[in-house]
Amino acid sequence: MDVVCLGESMVTFLPSRPGRLADVPSFTRAIGGAESNVACALAAAGHRARWVGRVGADGFGDHLVDTIGAHGVDVTAVGRDPRRPTGIYFRTDEDRATDAHEVVYYRAGSAASAMSPATVPYESVAGARILHLTGITAALSGDCLALVRELTARRPGRPLVSFDVNHRPALWRDGDAPGVLLELARRADVVFVGADEAERLWGLRGAREVFEAVSGPGVVVVKLGGGGAVATDGEARTGAVDGVLVPAPRVDVVSPIGAGDAFAAGFLSATLRGLDLRNRLRHGHLMAAAALTVPGDLAVPPRRDRLDRLAALGDAAWGTLHLGPGWTEADEKDPGRTGGGPEGPGRTGDDQEVRTP
Repeated sequence: MDVVCLGESMVTFLPSRPGRLADVPSFTRAIGGAESNVACALAAAGHRARWVGRVGADGFGDHLVDTIGAHGVDVTAVGRDPRRPTGIYFRTDEDRATDAHEVVYYRAGSAASAMSPATVPYESVAGARILHLTGITAALSGDCLALVRELTARRPGRPLVSFDVNHRPALWRDGDAPGVLLELARRADVVFVGADEAERLWGLRGAREVFEAVSGPGVVVVKLGGGGAVATDGEARTGAVDGVLVPAPRVDVVSPIGAGDAFAAGFLSATLRGLDLRNRLRHGHLMAAAALTVPGDLAVPPRRDRLDRLAALGDAAWGTLHLGPGWTEADEKDPGRTGGGPEGPGRTGDDQEVRTP
């Protein structure tokens, strides 16, 4: 496997219209889970990806395994628990950072919460080039935390460990989150964390403070929201900020859900291909843009040659990049074309703006 992603996936119920959960009359069934989202995006990008998790011996578990497998992800290592149910949750469509966002989990005592070193064989993750984990798994139970600690322990032949902090306050108790998540981040090789997330968790302001605090990994990526992302591998230094800063392209957002997972998938895809930090960040932004411009958590990314062409734009052209709904479905005969609009189709030349409908 190129990448193994381990964590809980749940059946998600998406609202049929905006508004409070109390006012939404119906929901559409989908799937949700940070780690399985990353696995699906990597499989769509042409990588060999496996999702390792645990679901109930119920219809929702069947739906998860079948749906994730249909995305081209290896699901042979998914465990089935006859005594515990598959987790589900309901959410609104607003950004998680807003007060209007609501999410209601029914995951306490779920099959995934029983993951542990005893129920997840190390062999199911060994042999991969990258093992992707998140802080969500660590919050599910003491056994899950023990599993994440075992998988992030240094050992001969350990895969490159990718860790997305993914702090979910509702899952943590007793103020454990700051210390545990910093411990796990320092044990990883690649770390993803939002700047706002780092400030809430650890009181850190700015990428420089994050880089200094999360000192163990080889690569630390700090996501700046609409401002882009900055990354360091311990050697890259540019301007006044340690690391490589890449602004995000302008995106006409349909739904913000799943963008962070897509960013991680794009960055890891470029990592597998041996690209430099600047290109890894650009691929992360492009994969995030694919997720931002569709209503669900998952989006089919553009062809790899088109991603490469966009990622190779000069700084001026990258700065005018504008992506909207439908941009991933452009004419395959012209990978640089992003669709027409009132002003006509755009091209990806170094001195031209790229537009979408």
